[in-house]
Amino acid sequence: MLYWLYHFFGFNLFQYITVRAGISFFVAFALTIYLMPKFIKWAKNKNANQPIYSLAPDGHKKKSKTPTMGGLIFLCSALLAILLSARLDNAFSLSAMACIVLFGLIGLKDDMAKILGQNNQAGLSPKSKIFLQSLAGFAVALILYFYANLDGKLFLPFYKHPLFDMHLLALVFWTLVIISSSNAVNLTDGLDGLATVPSIFSILTLGVFVYISGNVVLSGYLLLPKIGGSGEVVVVASAVIGSLVAFLWYNCYPAEIFMGDSGSLSIGAFIGYMAVISKNEILLILIGFVFVLETFSVILQVGSYKTRKKRIFLMAPIHHHFEVKGWAENKIIVRFWIMALLSNLLALTALKIR
Repeated sequence: MLYWLYHFFGFNLFQYITVRAGISFFVAFALTIYLMPKFIKWAKNKNANQPIYSLAPDGHKKKSKTPTMGGLIFLCSALLAILLSARLDNAFSLSAMACIVLFGLIGLKDDMAKILGQNNQAGLSPKSKIFLQSLAGFAVALILYFYANLDGKLFLPFYKHPLFDMHLLALVFWTLVIISSSNAVNLTDGLDGLATVPSIFSILTLGVFVYISGNVVLSGYLLLPKIGGSGEVVVVASAVIGSLVAFLWYNCYPAEIFMGDSGSLSIGAFIGYMAVISKNEILLILIGFVFVLETFSVILQVGSYKTRKKRIFLMAPIHHHFEVKGWAENKIIVRFWIMALLSNLLALTALKIR
């Protein structure tokens, strides 16, 4: 909306992505800061609390009265900021919003089922969740391929030339990246603020890559893929970061509210989406190192138990392993934040080392 003020009043300031990104950040931040306490109060009155998994460490039992679905508020705040600040005639910003909304709705359905059933296992079945995520991810991939004209070239980190063009197979690959990222963030969201800060780091890092790829001069200088029009997603990313920073105010230890699947599935999908449009699908392993670590701990645990009837970790995901070992929750959280920061700083070196 702000972008079009130029056409009506000749006000050129809002033509700049960086200006609108700054505005979207603060609008999303302010809305989330204002609305979240009201939602927490409403959720407590309605007993919209987080059902705790029966096998979770003992310390989690005290969190049974903590409201959930905070993702509903910070996503709505981000979307309002995006509608105000982003270009709505841009295929990349539209597909980004579609990704956020579709996966947010899947998470909301899962959250509501858990709350109404007052059981952590009462949500969507794994098969139903994957099916819905596949539909949503494939829809986003279709928009990118046919409407945003994103090519299917696959790039490796630290290498300036594409390996090959996947053509239509890119639709399947992009869908898998978005789904995997969505579920990885969802698995990580098990401690107060644990998924929030690494998500902020990941979106910030990918935002840098997206901005440069969307800029002809900078992408040429740094030998990054040129993705015309993708820079507009920086406005979307900035709004999401702003809402997550505000959410962290209430989600940091001890949490007053959890983001729920409505937040984690959507944020994870958006991170995967940004990796796809910036051609950083492989580098996402480093950018989202904490999410990858959590996911692989579950895969290894399940695989080991099914094949050998032995567990590798005391409990999976791995943050629960450290809880059972006796680590304080806030120590686990901060250490995982540090790992996320370091992995993202390493990932940013791919800007110059090519």
